[in-house]
Amino acid sequence: MIMKSKTRGETEAEITQALVRFEKEYLGHGPVDARTFFINDMVLIRLRGVLTAADRKLAETTEGQALVKETRRKLFETSRPVFDEMIEKIIGCKLISFHTDMSAKTGERVIVLTVSTNLDTLYR
Repeated sequence: MIMKSKTRGETEAEITQALVRFEKEYLGHGPVDARTFFINDMVLIRLRGVLTAADRKLAETTEGQALVKETRRKLFETSRPVFDEMIEKIIGCKLISFHTDMSAKTGERVIVLTVSTNLDTLYR
């Protein structure tokens, strides 16, 4: 049986879907919109609407915004091994580095991953 490899769009969509599930399961609330893009050896993921109603209320002050960001960062860090394994399984190459930040004002999170393979040559 010959397995047809996934296209770039299918793989980007699979990462998006997996990340939405991950956010719901491990962080308690999924985004309202998510997009994934391959750029050379990087994966750029943009999530919008990641804050809960309680997060939004807390983020009405500067101190609350800092608390929301720090809490979300710590929650994400505790589930990193699961996240890393999920991404490596989907892409089929090693995850080198991980960078993320979120805005407690807009409810947007951006994740940038670097991987061991140039995804532009792997997925045309």
